[in-house]
Amino acid sequence: MKAFVVGATGYVGRAVVEKLRENGADVVGHVRPDSSRLQMWRQRFEAMGAEVSSCPFDVDAFATLIETERVDAVFALLGTTRARGDDYMDIDYGLTRRLLDAVLRQPPAARPYFVYLSSLGAGQPGRGAYLEARTRVEHDLTASGVDALIARPSFISGPGRDEPRPAERVAAVVSDVGLGLFGFFGMSRTRDRLGSIDNHTLAAGLVRAAAEREPGLRVLHSDGLRPKG
Repeated sequence: MKAFVVGATGYVGRAVVEKLRENGADVVGHVRPDSSRLQMWRQRFEAMGAEVSSCPFDVDAFATLIETERVDAVFALLGTTRARGDDYMDIDYGLTRRLLDAVLRQPPAARPYFVYLSSLGAGQPGRGAYLEARTRVEHDLTASGVDALIARPSFISGPGRDEPRPAERVAAVVSDVGLGLFGFFGMSRTRDRLGSIDNHTLAAGLVRAAAEREPGLRVLHSDGLRPKG
């Protein structure tokens, strides 16, 4: 597999690059061209055996890279932690839409598999700016006809984040404790779907789904992204 990971420096993205390389895939990790840590990320990813691209966030640049690198799978892992609604639409939706447009420029037989990191609760309008941006991406993906995975995990939590998120971590722990009762009463699927998931487990699920590349549109929640068996 040749994979192009956009959002490679994020909490999930870096784990995806690592997992792809562990599985022997060729990887191009995208680092935004104005990143103050571009050289650090370049060294980090190249040490894993991955290539690094800092091409502009535009359709032409993405389309050229996908074509010249003969990319088999695109991982759209973009997101912002800012709370302003316009940032969600500009970044979470807008930049992901450019990546989708770049994929659509490829001949149908050469279009890579599109792996999109969405969120639990997406897919229904009117649920806040964060989920609205993801809902729009999901709608566009559905309409595009590309082979794709929409991943809708619950809380993504665990160690190793660049920025502390104590409130989110506490919420995840409290939620997991409560959901433990579901497993006790035989409702393990509900527990596994709604419970928190760490970045490495999530990355493994995304990479596994990309390798399987089921035709059409596939939607997986946390329970479908966890290890099988």
